[in-house]
Amino acid sequence: MSELSSFGKVLVLLGVILVIVGSIFLFAEKLPWVGKLPGDIYIRRKNFIFYFPITTSIIISTILSFILLFFSKK
Repeated sequence: MSELSSFGKVLVLLGVILVIVGSIFLFAEKLPWVGKLPGDIYIRRKNFIFYFPITTSIIISTILSFILLFFSKK
C-alpha cells in the first residue's frame, strides 16, 4: 500500500504543477513582466523573429525548484 500512496502523491503534485503552469499561460498577457525581463533575448529581422526568454526561464525554474524541494521534504 505504501507504493500506491507515494504514486498518488506524485500524481497530485504533477496535477498541481500542471494547473499552475496552465494558469501562467492563461494570465501571461496580464502580467507585464513575463517574457520582458532584462536578459530575455529578442531578435527581429526582416523575415525572422527569434525569441528566447532566458531570464524568465531561470526565474520560473528557481521557483519550481523551491516548490519541489518543499514537497520532497518529509
